[in-house]
Amino acid sequence: MAPRTRFSLAQVSLAQARRIALAAQGFSDGRPDAPTSRHFARVLARSNLLQIDSVNVLVRAHYMPLFSRIGAYDRDLLEKASYHPKKRSTFEYWGHEASLIRLDLHPLFRWRMARAARGESIYGGLARFGREKRAFIEEVRREIATRGPMGAGELSGGGKGQGSWWGWSDGKRALEWLFWAGEVTTATRRGFERIYDLPERVLPSAVINAPTPSDEEAQRELLRLSIRALGIASERCLRDYFRLEAADAKARIPELIEAGDLVPVTVEGWNGPVYLDPAARIPRRVEARALVSPFDPIVWERTRTERLFDFRYRIEIYTPAEKREFGYYCLPFLLGERIVARLDLKADRATGRLLVHSIHPETSVHPAEIAPALSDELRLMAEWLGLDAIAVPKDWAKRLGV
Repeated sequence: MAPRTRFSLAQVSLAQARRIALAAQGFSDGRPDAPTSRHFARVLARSNLLQIDSVNVLVRAHYMPLFSRIGAYDRDLLEKASYHPKKRSTFEYWGHEASLIRLDLHPLFRWRMARAARGESIYGGLARFGREKRAFIEEVRREIATRGPMGAGELSGGGKGQGSWWGWSDGKRALEWLFWAGEVTTATRRGFERIYDLPERVLPSAVINAPTPSDEEAQRELLRLSIRALGIASERCLRDYFRLEAADAKARIPELIEAGDLVPVTVEGWNGPVYLDPAARIPRRVEARALVSPFDPIVWERTRTERLFDFRYRIEIYTPAEKREFGYYCLPFLLGERIVARLDLKADRATGRLLVHSIHPETSVHPAEIAPALSDELRLMAEWLGLDAIAVPKDWAKRLGV
Protein backbone atom coordinates (compact mmCIF):
# COMPACT_ATOMS: atom_id res chain seq x y z
CA MET A 1 0.00 0.00 0.00
CA ALA A 2 1.40 3.40 -0.98
CA PRO A 3 2.15 5.70 1.98
CA ARG A 4 -0.02 8.66 2.81
CA THR A 5 0.84 12.20 1.85
CA ARG A 6 0.17 15.05 4.26
CA PHE A 7 -2.00 17.80 2.84
CA SER A 8 -4.08 20.81 3.88
CA LEU A 9 -7.62 20.04 4.89
CA ALA A 10 -8.73 23.45 3.63
CA GLN A 11 -7.60 23.13 0.03
CA VAL A 12 -7.13 20.04 -2.12
CA SER A 13 -5.49 19.95 -5.53
CA LEU A 14 -7.18 18.13 -8.39
CA ALA A 15 -4.43 15.49 -8.41
CA GLN A 16 -4.93 14.90 -4.70
CA ALA A 17 -8.71 14.66 -5.16
CA ARG A 18 -8.21 11.96 -7.82
CA ARG A 19 -5.96 9.93 -5.52
CA ILE A 20 -8.37 10.30 -2.61
CA ALA A 21 -11.27 9.10 -4.79
CA LEU A 22 -9.33 6.15 -6.21
CA ALA A 23 -8.01 5.11 -2.79
CA ALA A 24 -11.52 5.27 -1.28
CA GLN A 25 -12.69 2.82 -3.93
CA GLY A 26 -9.77 0.44 -3.43
CA PHE A 27 -7.85 1.19 -6.63
CA SER A 28 -4.63 2.03 -4.77
CA ASP A 29 -4.32 -1.37 -3.09
CA GLY A 30 -3.12 -3.46 -5.99
CA ARG A 31 -4.68 -6.74 -7.04
CA PRO A 32 -4.04 -9.97 -5.14
CA ASP A 33 -2.41 -12.86 -6.96
CA ALA A 34 -5.24 -15.17 -5.95
CA PRO A 35 -8.49 -13.37 -4.99
CA THR A 36 -10.33 -14.93 -2.05
CA SER A 37 -13.50 -14.33 -0.09
CA ARG A 38 -11.51 -11.96 2.12
CA HIS A 39 -10.72 -9.71 -0.85
CA PHE A 40 -14.34 -9.91 -1.97
CA ALA A 41 -15.53 -8.85 1.48
CA ARG A 42 -13.12 -5.92 1.53
CA VAL A 43 -14.50 -4.56 -1.74
CA LEU A 44 -18.08 -4.87 -0.52
CA ALA A 45 -17.19 -3.24 2.80
CA ARG A 46 -15.82 -0.25 0.89
CA SER A 47 -18.48 0.16 -1.76
CA ASN A 48 -21.45 -0.98 0.41
CA LEU A 49 -23.42 -2.07 -2.65
CA LEU A 50 -23.14 -3.34 -6.23
CA GLN A 51 -25.47 -1.99 -8.88
CA ILE A 52 -27.54 -4.53 -10.83
CA ASP A 53 -28.39 -4.01 -14.48
CA SER A 54 -30.05 -6.22 -17.07
CA VAL A 55 -27.46 -5.63 -19.84
CA ASN A 56 -25.38 -8.76 -20.37
CA VAL A 57 -23.38 -7.91 -23.48
CA LEU A 58 -20.12 -8.50 -21.58
CA VAL A 59 -21.01 -9.68 -18.06
CA ARG A 60 -23.73 -8.60 -15.64
CA ALA A 61 -22.95 -5.23 -14.10
CA HIS A 62 -22.67 -6.41 -10.48
CA TYR A 63 -19.76 -8.74 -11.28
CA MET A 64 -17.55 -6.07 -12.82
CA PRO A 65 -16.57 -3.78 -9.89
CA LEU A 66 -14.99 -6.76 -8.13
CA PHE A 67 -13.02 -7.74 -11.24
CA SER A 68 -11.85 -4.13 -11.68
CA ARG A 69 -10.41 -4.12 -8.16
CA ILE A 70 -9.26 -7.68 -7.39
CA GLY A 71 -8.91 -9.28 -10.81
CA ALA A 72 -10.06 -12.72 -11.95
CA TYR A 73 -12.03 -13.82 -8.89
CA ASP A 74 -14.37 -16.79 -8.70
CA ARG A 75 -17.81 -15.42 -9.58
CA ASP A 76 -19.35 -18.05 -7.35
CA LEU A 77 -18.22 -15.88 -4.41
CA LEU A 78 -20.74 -13.27 -5.48
CA GLU A 79 -23.44 -15.81 -6.21
CA LYS A 80 -23.14 -17.19 -2.66
CA ALA A 81 -23.04 -13.72 -1.12
CA SER A 82 -26.17 -12.78 -3.07
CA TYR A 83 -28.45 -15.80 -2.82
CA HIS A 84 -27.00 -18.71 -0.82
CA PRO A 85 -29.41 -19.41 2.08
CA LYS A 86 -26.61 -19.74 4.67
CA LYS A 87 -23.81 -17.62 3.17
CA ARG A 88 -25.80 -14.60 2.05
CA SER A 89 -24.14 -11.28 2.91
CA THR A 90 -26.23 -8.99 0.68
CA PHE A 91 -29.86 -8.25 -0.02
CA GLU A 92 -31.51 -6.71 -3.06
CA TYR A 93 -33.14 -3.31 -2.84
CA TRP A 94 -33.06 0.17 -4.30
CA GLY A 95 -29.72 1.60 -3.20
CA HIS A 96 -28.07 3.20 -6.20
CA GLU A 97 -30.76 1.98 -8.59
CA ALA A 98 -31.42 -1.76 -8.13
CA SER A 99 -28.52 -3.03 -6.05
CA LEU A 100 -27.03 -5.81 -4.00
CA ILE A 101 -26.53 -4.08 -0.66
CA ARG A 102 -24.55 -5.16 2.39
CA LEU A 103 -26.90 -7.21 4.54
CA ASP A 104 -26.09 -5.32 7.74
CA LEU A 105 -27.34 -2.10 6.13
CA HIS A 106 -30.93 -3.36 5.81
CA PRO A 107 -32.24 -1.25 8.74
CA LEU A 108 -30.91 1.91 7.05
CA PHE A 109 -33.35 1.46 4.16
CA ARG A 110 -36.53 0.87 6.14
CA TRP A 111 -37.43 4.57 6.00
CA ARG A 112 -37.36 4.29 2.19
CA MET A 113 -39.53 1.17 2.34
CA ALA A 114 -42.00 2.97 4.61
CA ARG A 115 -42.18 5.94 2.26
CA ALA A 116 -42.78 3.63 -0.69
CA ALA A 117 -45.61 1.93 1.20
CA ARG A 118 -47.18 5.39 1.57
CA GLY A 119 -46.77 6.04 -2.14
CA GLU A 120 -43.80 8.39 -1.64
CA SER A 121 -40.27 8.11 -3.06
CA ILE A 122 -41.49 5.68 -5.70
CA TYR A 123 -42.04 6.39 -9.37
CA GLY A 124 -45.45 7.70 -10.33
CA GLY A 125 -46.97 4.80 -12.25
CA LEU A 126 -46.19 2.26 -9.55
CA ALA A 127 -47.34 4.61 -6.78
CA ARG A 128 -50.66 5.06 -8.59
CA PHE A 129 -50.98 1.29 -9.05
CA GLY A 130 -50.38 0.89 -5.31
CA ARG A 131 -53.20 3.29 -4.48
CA GLU A 132 -55.67 1.81 -6.94
CA LYS A 133 -54.92 -1.90 -6.50
CA ARG A 134 -54.37 -2.32 -2.76
CA ALA A 135 -56.65 -5.36 -2.48
CA PHE A 136 -54.95 -7.09 -5.40
CA ILE A 137 -51.48 -6.33 -4.02
CA GLU A 138 -52.46 -7.83 -0.67
CA GLU A 139 -53.78 -10.89 -2.48
CA VAL A 140 -50.40 -11.29 -4.20
CA ARG A 141 -48.58 -10.95 -0.87
CA ARG A 142 -50.81 -13.63 0.65
CA GLU A 143 -50.11 -15.97 -2.25
CA ILE A 144 -46.35 -15.57 -1.75
CA ALA A 145 -46.82 -16.19 1.99
CA THR A 146 -48.84 -19.35 1.31
CA ARG A 147 -47.04 -20.86 -1.68
CA GLY A 148 -43.47 -19.72 -1.10
CA PRO A 149 -40.92 -18.17 -3.46
CA MET A 150 -42.05 -17.54 -7.01
CA GLY A 151 -41.60 -15.37 -10.06
CA ALA A 152 -44.21 -13.02 -11.45
CA GLY A 153 -45.24 -15.54 -14.10
CA GLU A 154 -46.11 -18.14 -11.48
CA LEU A 155 -48.80 -16.06 -9.76
CA SER A 156 -52.22 -17.62 -10.18
CA GLY A 157 -53.89 -14.34 -11.13
CA GLY A 158 -50.98 -12.19 -12.24
CA GLY A 159 -52.10 -11.59 -15.80
CA LYS A 160 -49.85 -11.19 -18.83
CA GLY A 161 -47.35 -8.52 -19.68
CA GLN A 162 -48.05 -6.28 -22.65
CA GLY A 163 -45.79 -4.78 -25.27
CA SER A 164 -42.06 -4.50 -24.65
CA TRP A 165 -39.84 -6.09 -22.01
CA TRP A 166 -40.97 -3.37 -19.61
CA GLY A 167 -44.63 -4.08 -20.32
CA TRP A 168 -45.24 -5.54 -16.88
CA SER A 169 -48.25 -7.64 -15.96
CA ASP A 170 -50.36 -6.57 -12.99
CA GLY A 171 -48.77 -9.39 -10.99
CA LYS A 172 -45.30 -8.06 -11.72
CA ARG A 173 -46.39 -4.53 -10.76
CA ALA A 174 -47.80 -5.84 -7.49
CA LEU A 175 -44.58 -7.68 -6.70
CA GLU A 176 -42.46 -4.63 -7.51
CA TRP A 177 -44.66 -2.45 -5.29
CA LEU A 178 -44.23 -4.99 -2.47
CA PHE A 179 -40.48 -5.05 -3.17
CA TRP A 180 -40.23 -1.26 -2.89
CA ALA A 181 -42.26 -1.39 0.33
CA GLY A 182 -39.98 -4.08 1.79
CA GLU A 183 -42.81 -6.60 2.09
CA VAL A 184 -41.11 -9.06 -0.27
CA THR A 185 -37.47 -9.46 -1.25
CA THR A 186 -35.43 -11.40 -3.77
CA ALA A 187 -34.94 -14.97 -2.62
CA THR A 188 -32.89 -15.86 -5.69
CA ARG A 189 -32.83 -15.27 -9.42
CA ARG A 190 -33.76 -17.66 -12.19
CA GLY A 191 -31.60 -16.49 -15.06
CA PHE A 192 -32.12 -12.80 -14.46
CA GLU A 193 -35.72 -13.10 -13.25
CA ARG A 194 -36.38 -12.17 -9.64
CA ILE A 195 -37.87 -14.90 -7.48
CA TYR A 196 -39.72 -13.22 -4.63
CA ASP A 197 -40.36 -14.33 -1.07
CA LEU A 198 -41.13 -12.83 2.33
CA PRO A 199 -38.11 -11.13 3.97
CA GLU A 200 -38.45 -13.18 7.16
CA ARG A 201 -37.94 -16.37 5.14
CA VAL A 202 -34.93 -15.04 3.22
CA LEU A 203 -32.96 -12.76 5.52
CA PRO A 204 -31.35 -13.82 8.82
CA SER A 205 -33.45 -13.21 11.92
CA ALA A 206 -30.69 -11.01 13.35
CA VAL A 207 -31.20 -8.63 10.42
CA ILE A 208 -34.99 -8.75 10.52
CA ASN A 209 -34.98 -8.08 14.28
CA ALA A 210 -32.32 -5.36 14.23
CA PRO A 211 -33.57 -2.02 15.56
CA THR A 212 -34.90 0.45 13.01
CA PRO A 213 -33.16 3.85 13.27
CA SER A 214 -35.05 7.08 12.81
CA ASP A 215 -35.31 8.41 9.26
CA GLU A 216 -32.84 11.15 10.14
CA GLU A 217 -30.22 8.85 11.64
CA ALA A 218 -30.53 6.38 8.76
CA GLN A 219 -29.95 9.20 6.27
CA ARG A 220 -26.98 10.50 8.26
CA GLU A 221 -25.42 7.04 8.29
CA LEU A 222 -25.99 6.56 4.57
CA LEU A 223 -24.22 9.88 3.95
CA ARG A 224 -21.37 8.80 6.24
CA LEU A 225 -21.03 5.61 4.22
CA SER A 226 -21.17 7.63 1.02
CA ILE A 227 -18.29 9.93 1.94
CA ARG A 228 -16.17 6.98 3.05
CA ALA A 229 -16.84 5.26 -0.28
CA LEU A 230 -16.17 8.40 -2.30
CA GLY A 231 -13.39 9.99 -0.26
CA ILE A 232 -14.23 13.44 -1.56
CA ALA A 233 -17.52 14.63 -3.00
CA SER A 234 -19.90 17.46 -3.73
CA GLU A 235 -23.39 17.47 -2.23
CA ARG A 236 -24.72 16.09 -5.51
CA CYS A 237 -22.21 13.23 -5.46
CA LEU A 238 -22.99 12.44 -1.83
CA ARG A 239 -26.73 12.13 -2.27
CA ASP A 240 -26.36 10.31 -5.60
CA TYR A 241 -24.50 7.40 -4.01
CA PHE A 242 -27.61 6.03 -2.30
CA ARG A 243 -30.01 8.18 -4.32
CA LEU A 244 -31.15 10.31 -1.40
CA GLU A 245 -33.61 13.07 -2.15
CA ALA A 246 -32.18 16.58 -2.27
CA ALA A 247 -34.24 17.85 0.67
CA ASP A 248 -33.08 14.99 2.91
CA ALA A 249 -29.42 15.48 1.99
CA LYS A 250 -29.58 19.25 2.49
CA ALA A 251 -31.04 18.74 5.97
CA ARG A 252 -28.48 16.11 7.05
CA ILE A 253 -25.24 17.54 5.63
CA PRO A 254 -24.99 20.49 8.10
CA GLU A 255 -25.52 18.03 10.96
CA LEU A 256 -22.67 15.87 9.69
CA ILE A 257 -20.39 18.88 9.29
CA GLU A 258 -21.09 19.90 12.88
CA ALA A 259 -20.38 16.34 14.05
CA GLY A 260 -17.07 16.30 12.16
CA ASP A 261 -18.19 13.54 9.79
CA LEU A 262 -17.80 15.80 6.75
CA VAL A 263 -14.93 18.27 6.31
CA PRO A 264 -15.66 21.19 3.94
CA VAL A 265 -12.78 21.81 1.51
CA THR A 266 -12.12 23.54 -1.77
CA VAL A 267 -10.89 21.61 -4.77
CA GLU A 268 -9.05 23.06 -7.72
CA GLY A 269 -11.52 23.60 -10.56
CA TRP A 270 -14.64 22.58 -8.60
CA ASN A 271 -17.43 25.03 -7.94
CA GLY A 272 -19.64 24.96 -4.89
CA PRO A 273 -19.12 23.16 -1.58
CA VAL A 274 -17.00 20.00 -1.54
CA TYR A 275 -16.68 17.59 1.38
CA LEU A 276 -13.83 15.36 2.47
CA ASP A 277 -13.94 12.16 4.49
CA PRO A 278 -12.07 13.04 7.71
CA ALA A 279 -10.36 9.63 7.51
CA ALA A 280 -9.52 10.01 3.81
CA ARG A 281 -6.32 8.38 2.62
CA ILE A 282 -4.18 10.07 0.00
CA PRO A 283 -1.45 7.92 -1.54
CA ARG A 284 1.58 9.59 -3.11
CA ARG A 285 0.61 7.81 -6.32
CA VAL A 286 -1.93 5.30 -7.59
CA GLU A 287 -0.87 2.57 -9.99
CA ALA A 288 -4.24 1.16 -11.04
CA ARG A 289 -5.02 -0.87 -14.13
CA ALA A 290 -8.69 -1.60 -14.66
CA LEU A 291 -11.44 -1.82 -17.22
CA VAL A 292 -14.35 -0.16 -15.46
CA SER A 293 -18.03 -0.93 -15.94
CA PRO A 294 -20.46 1.87 -16.87
CA PHE A 295 -22.15 0.94 -13.56
CA ASP A 296 -19.06 1.28 -11.36
CA PRO A 297 -19.16 3.72 -8.41
CA ILE A 298 -16.06 5.51 -9.71
CA VAL A 299 -18.09 6.73 -12.72
CA TRP A 300 -21.64 6.75 -11.34
CA GLU A 301 -21.97 10.51 -11.06
CA ARG A 302 -20.89 11.68 -14.52
CA THR A 303 -20.14 15.29 -13.57
CA ARG A 304 -17.77 14.02 -10.86
CA THR A 305 -16.05 11.76 -13.40
CA GLU A 306 -15.58 14.74 -15.70
CA ARG A 307 -14.19 16.94 -12.92
CA LEU A 308 -11.85 14.30 -11.50
CA PHE A 309 -10.54 12.77 -14.71
CA ASP A 310 -11.37 15.31 -17.43
CA PHE A 311 -13.32 12.45 -18.98
CA ARG A 312 -16.79 13.03 -20.43
CA TYR A 313 -18.61 9.72 -20.27
CA ARG A 314 -22.03 8.64 -21.47
CA ILE A 315 -23.31 5.12 -22.02
CA GLU A 316 -24.71 4.77 -25.54
CA ILE A 317 -26.82 1.62 -25.18
CA TYR A 318 -30.02 3.58 -25.80
CA THR A 319 -28.50 5.79 -28.52
CA PRO A 320 -29.43 4.80 -32.11
CA ALA A 321 -26.50 2.97 -33.72
CA GLU A 322 -25.90 5.67 -36.33
CA LYS A 323 -25.59 8.32 -33.62
CA ARG A 324 -23.17 6.49 -31.33
CA GLU A 325 -19.81 8.13 -30.93
CA PHE A 326 -17.86 5.36 -29.20
CA GLY A 327 -20.00 2.20 -29.29
CA TYR A 328 -22.80 0.23 -27.64
CA TYR A 329 -21.07 -0.83 -24.40
CA CYS A 330 -17.96 1.24 -23.79
CA LEU A 331 -15.83 0.67 -20.71
CA PRO A 332 -13.38 3.29 -19.46
CA PHE A 333 -9.80 2.06 -19.09
CA LEU A 334 -8.18 3.33 -15.89
CA LEU A 335 -4.38 3.34 -15.97
CA GLY A 336 -2.43 4.82 -13.10
CA GLU A 337 -4.43 7.84 -11.98
CA ARG A 338 -6.00 8.62 -15.36
CA ILE A 339 -8.80 7.30 -17.51
CA VAL A 340 -6.85 6.91 -20.73
CA ALA A 341 -9.23 5.20 -23.17
CA ARG A 342 -12.63 3.62 -23.69
CA LEU A 343 -13.32 0.24 -25.28
CA ASP A 344 -16.50 -1.12 -26.81
CA LEU A 345 -16.54 -4.76 -25.64
CA LYS A 346 -18.68 -7.83 -26.11
CA ALA A 347 -18.36 -11.41 -24.85
CA ASP A 348 -19.20 -13.61 -27.84
CA ARG A 349 -19.96 -16.75 -25.87
CA ALA A 350 -20.98 -18.74 -28.96
CA THR A 351 -17.49 -18.45 -30.48
CA GLY A 352 -15.54 -18.12 -27.22
CA ARG A 353 -14.12 -14.72 -28.12
CA LEU A 354 -13.79 -11.39 -26.37
CA LEU A 355 -14.73 -8.92 -29.11
CA VAL A 356 -13.09 -5.51 -28.92
CA HIS A 357 -15.19 -3.55 -31.39
CA SER A 358 -13.28 -0.31 -30.91
CA ILE A 359 -10.58 1.34 -28.82
CA HIS A 360 -10.64 5.10 -28.37
CA PRO A 361 -7.65 6.58 -26.51
CA GLU A 362 -8.13 10.00 -25.00
CA THR A 363 -6.77 12.81 -27.17
CA SER A 364 -3.76 13.34 -24.91
CA VAL A 365 -2.82 9.64 -24.92
CA HIS A 366 -0.61 7.88 -27.48
CA PRO A 367 -1.66 4.27 -28.21
CA ALA A 368 1.88 2.99 -27.56
CA GLU A 369 1.69 4.44 -24.05
CA ILE A 370 -1.19 2.21 -23.02
CA ALA A 371 -0.91 -0.86 -25.27
CA PRO A 372 1.12 -3.16 -22.96
CA ALA A 373 -1.15 -2.59 -19.94
CA LEU A 374 -4.28 -2.80 -22.07
CA SER A 375 -3.13 -6.08 -23.59
CA ASP A 376 -2.61 -7.54 -20.11
CA GLU A 377 -6.03 -6.34 -18.96
CA LEU A 378 -7.85 -7.78 -21.96
CA ARG A 379 -6.11 -11.14 -21.51
CA LEU A 380 -7.08 -11.18 -17.85
CA MET A 381 -10.68 -10.37 -18.69
CA ALA A 382 -10.90 -13.05 -21.37
CA GLU A 383 -9.48 -15.62 -18.94
CA TRP A 384 -11.93 -14.54 -16.24
CA LEU A 385 -14.89 -14.85 -18.62
CA GLY A 386 -13.74 -18.23 -19.90
CA LEU A 387 -13.12 -16.94 -23.44
CA ASP A 388 -10.37 -18.49 -25.54
CA ALA A 389 -9.50 -15.66 -27.91
CA ILE A 390 -9.52 -11.88 -28.24
CA ALA A 391 -10.54 -10.13 -31.46
CA VAL A 392 -9.33 -6.52 -31.74
CA PRO A 393 -9.44 -3.85 -34.48
CA LYS A 394 -6.79 -4.45 -37.14
CA ASP A 395 -4.85 -1.29 -36.33
CA TRP A 396 -4.47 -2.49 -32.71
CA ALA A 397 -3.63 -6.17 -33.32
CA LYS A 398 0.14 -5.67 -33.58
CA ARG A 399 0.26 -3.20 -30.68
CA LEU A 400 -1.64 -5.56 -28.39
CA GLY A 401 -0.01 -8.74 -29.62
CA VAL A 402 -3.32 -10.60 -30.04
